[in-house]
Amino acid sequence: MRVLLGVGALVAALNLSGASIDLRQAVVVVRLGQLPPAESTAAKVLVEEIKKRTGIELAVSKSFPSGRPAIAITSTRTVPEWNRTVPAPPAKAEGFRLHADHSTVWLAGSDARGALYAVGQLLRQLDWDQGKLELTQPLDISTAPQSSIRGHQLGYRSTANSWDAWTVQQFEQYIRELAFFGINAIENIPAEDNRKNPLMKYSRREMNKAMGEICARYGIDYWLWTPAPFDLTDTEKRADLLRRMDQLFDDVPQIGGIFFPGGDPGDNPPDLVLGFLEELATHMRRSHKETKIWLSLQGFSKEKAEAVYSYLDKRVPEWFGGIVHGPSSPSITATRRRLRADVKLRLYPDVTHNKISQYEVPEWDQAYALTLGREAVNPRPYEYAAIHNRYAALSDGFLSYSDGVHDDVNKTVWSALAWDRSRDPRQIVIEYARVFFSPAIGEQAADGILALERNWRGPLPANGGVEATLSYWRQLEAKAPWLDRNWRWQMCLLRATYDTYVRRRLLQDTKLENEANSILARSTPTTAVTSMDEAMRVLNQAVESPAGADLRARIIELCAKLFESIGLQTSVAKYHASGAERGAVLDFIDNPLNNRWWLEDEFAKVRKMTSGDEQARRLHEIAAWENPGPGSFYDDIGNIRKSPHMVRGTGPDADDPLYWWWDNGKSRARLSWQVTMWPQEMRYEGLDPMGRYVVRTTGYGQALLRAGGQRLKPSVDGKELGEFKDFPIPPSAVTDGTLVLTWDKATDEDHLNWRKRSRLSEVWVLKQ
Repeated sequence: MRVLLGVGALVAALNLSGASIDLRQAVVVVRLGQLPPAESTAAKVLVEEIKKRTGIELAVSKSFPSGRPAIAITSTRTVPEWNRTVPAPPAKAEGFRLHADHSTVWLAGSDARGALYAVGQLLRQLDWDQGKLELTQPLDISTAPQSSIRGHQLGYRSTANSWDAWTVQQFEQYIRELAFFGINAIENIPAEDNRKNPLMKYSRREMNKAMGEICARYGIDYWLWTPAPFDLTDTEKRADLLRRMDQLFDDVPQIGGIFFPGGDPGDNPPDLVLGFLEELATHMRRSHKETKIWLSLQGFSKEKAEAVYSYLDKRVPEWFGGIVHGPSSPSITATRRRLRADVKLRLYPDVTHNKISQYEVPEWDQAYALTLGREAVNPRPYEYAAIHNRYAALSDGFLSYSDGVHDDVNKTVWSALAWDRSRDPRQIVIEYARVFFSPAIGEQAADGILALERNWRGPLPANGGVEATLSYWRQLEAKAPWLDRNWRWQMCLLRATYDTYVRRRLLQDTKLENEANSILARSTPTTAVTSMDEAMRVLNQAVESPAGADLRARIIELCAKLFESIGLQTSVAKYHASGAERGAVLDFIDNPLNNRWWLEDEFAKVRKMTSGDEQARRLHEIAAWENPGPGSFYDDIGNIRKSPHMVRGTGPDADDPLYWWWDNGKSRARLSWQVTMWPQEMRYEGLDPMGRYVVRTTGYGQALLRAGGQRLKPSVDGKELGEFKDFPIPPSAVTDGTLVLTWDKATDEDHLNWRKRSRLSEVWVLKQ
């Protein structure tokens, strides 16, 4: 049957009879003559990918076989030599029709790219195993993409956590696999970050050229991300960048677009940026006359963004492709509203980072942030589906920001939804698991991936699903031992194991810190030193008898396998990761998940005190830090486990916690200072209406507090990390035993880098 769901939407597809066509003896039929690159590559991809999965090598012919099934690939409506009617594909660019009936499977593309995407769809539909190749039929899928730009950034540079170690063949395989789900663009980073990673097998110039050639063979647009991280008035650096771009223009057969970030990196005013792009366009058009340059407004103030909008109001240069919306850009809705209707808008979504990122993980436990860094294996299919669909209609498509394979599931979800945003994320992940793992366990593996996403939601100690997820993946592992060398499978096993390891350590570290605080609370002027010694003996049990030692060994084993299979760099020292935050999870596997490091440093300060009374007083303060006593309250802002009075905002504009990255992830600061945010409000019930209260906070910079709507002045106004601010609360702010706290936006900070802006860490309401 054939059901039309609308222009560009997936047109469904399946026969209820469940009959299958056996394709083990099928012949791949292609047209006579010189085929467009994408169509020619489509046949090659189909034959090679089927052989990898089944061991069956299909024959290729230019005529239909007699007595054997045929898989016919074409990008034209009529093929005279076949003497057959080709099923009509959609009348839209890049669309295709996959039609199977009786002994013929038709892969009819609206154009050459469409033929390639039809192959990807077929691979996602096939039932295969070693020696098995079947397809349920009759089958009729007629579909075309909704977004015109669909791609991912694969920047060959030292910063990446995996593909800087790749061969040209690995790049081609990965680009091919992304095309299974309909991408039509790849973006390289050819001229930024000239560091040489010892894992690199090619020079930057060699790989830049090779990636362009791969894209040309697949009919995929080859984009270039080209920043100017220097003052554009520096004529020497400006000329050097133009020389390098000239070389690249000569090396690359085709360029789909050039993306120039206005900021991140770079800090040039709009007039200099636009003047430079005019000059760059002159160089580019000597050999690439159709290529367009796109500009992002990342890091731009309202005034800077308005200068660009005004420039485009007057004229849109022939070389100008559109605006890119990326991390730290002005609001996408405001941008689309302000732009001329004929100016295109492309998304640059950050699908690669899980903290200090464009799309922070909601309700993430701080224990994960302390151990996983910014680029952990991070499948987030439902979250990213919601994000994609929230903004897709405002844009002409996307090319994602990615720095490795750890976000592979996220790339697939964005690719599939850019084709058809009505799709269910679970069904996308099922197809992902079918094509990359096995149809036999596709649905089960997909549910395992979705469970990994749920592992990251909410307070970790209360999330018993984490242990269940590991048990589930162990059962899958036993069912599919042949996937032991599959890097996507290895990543899932690593995440399931690491999550459970972190949870077990968190439970142990929390228990030990509570015991240590109980010891400190009993300190006297004569026992202060021995109390610290005893507390440290308790805390060090996490080092001497750590929880999850077997899981730790398994993590180390899986990281070694991933380095071998896909070049994933999970350690700076061991696997040459370019930086600790770049997915180097092995380097944080033993980080304490309590305040052990901070307590060690505080004890060193206490030991230097000359008065036993002073020592005991400080130890009592430390012991009661998070437990201020009856009638008082404490919240660790941003920590999902320790902020019961915080009212979290909802919707796309809600603030997310910011998990700070200090001292290469080895900060000894108190954990509560390492996560900050501005809550929508803090609400306290059951206060004594006749009581006197003080609000105490820690953070950095300003804290413009209101209680019951009244702006308060601090009696103590510490501004550095760990220093207190105290705000006496007027009795009128405590109404019927309820206190509501809110904060105004800090003033005069728009010019500051985000790292230097005010932030809030902790809030106490202390009954006097």
